[in-house]
Amino acid sequence: MRPVPALPPSPPPAKGDVPDALSHALEVFEVEARAIQNLRERLDGARLEQALAVLRACTGQIVVTGIGKAGFLAQNLSSVLASTGVRSVYLHPADAMHGDLGRVHPGDAVIALSNSGASEEVVRLLPSFQRLGVPLVALTGNPQSPLARAADVVLDIGPVAEACPLGLVPTASMAAMHALGDALVLCLMRERSFTAEAYGRLHPGGQLGRNVLRVAELMRTDAALPLVHQDASLSDAVVVMTNTVGRPGAAVVVDDAGALLGIFTDGDLRRRVEQGDTDFSRPIGTVVGRNPRVAHPDERVREAAERMRDTGVDQLPVVDAAGRLVGLLDIQDVLASKLG
Repeated sequence: MRPVPALPPSPPPAKGDVPDALSHALEVFEVEARAIQNLRERLDGARLEQALAVLRACTGQIVVTGIGKAGFLAQNLSSVLASTGVRSVYLHPADAMHGDLGRVHPGDAVIALSNSGASEEVVRLLPSFQRLGVPLVALTGNPQSPLARAADVVLDIGPVAEACPLGLVPTASMAAMHALGDALVLCLMRERSFTAEAYGRLHPGGQLGRNVLRVAELMRTDAALPLVHQDASLSDAVVVMTNTVGRPGAAVVVDDAGALLGIFTDGDLRRRVEQGDTDFSRPIGTVVGRNPRVAHPDERVREAAERMRDTGVDQLPVVDAAGRLVGLLDIQDVLASKLG
């Protein structure tokens, strides 16, 4: 194979031909920020309340639809709704015409996004929404469009000058529509008194979920809890420490009422052997460390983990308000949750 000859280097552009990228980027920011700012004067409070009323009254799921760039915003809007505990699904207009319309049922509500309000794929769905009797909220830049005329509520972003130098690529209009969709969802979220804990439960795999994880969700219980009675021998306690699922390296000791007396750890065992105390027949209640640091089921794992790090302990017995043992928080589980 003959080598491909290298292309000659291009001559450097004349200084006046070099675009000032930073200036242009700042101009884009300005145009898009202005489009969002203009919503402050344009947004009709009464219509916003009407849109929220439609979403509040929805007994099914909120179906969000749009095509093209607005379709990507619709997918995001549906995702944000779901992340705040609202049942939602994105409906692709083209797929809807080939069977996915079955995703929509009476009791649902629809949010449709289209800057022009005349996107063919979206407009073709309007008779089906009317036949199903589902209320329709339109986010559009044209209140006289087919979409707007078919909608129960219209939220209008108005005519928006695009940041694109050709005036063609949807940029500022999409920024405004995105902001309006966010405002709609967050107003709905505030009305529902959605909490950080509830948000975290819907994000168990991420940092958000870990930040609100409660001790009750991570503590060891039942067969994984190394529980011994105060009258059990030290030898029996060692067996429990060794054979309990997960090898916690500690035993928690309770009295007849199930109240926590203390915790006996591998470190305690090694220290007793080093001191020549090898009487394993004595009751564990006579040698267990009393008044241990504890955790509570409803406190955040992050807070308990910080206490474990500060005090250098690997286990925290978990007790209820009456001091009864309900579980054990182990450093192995804390580290596995990426909070340690």
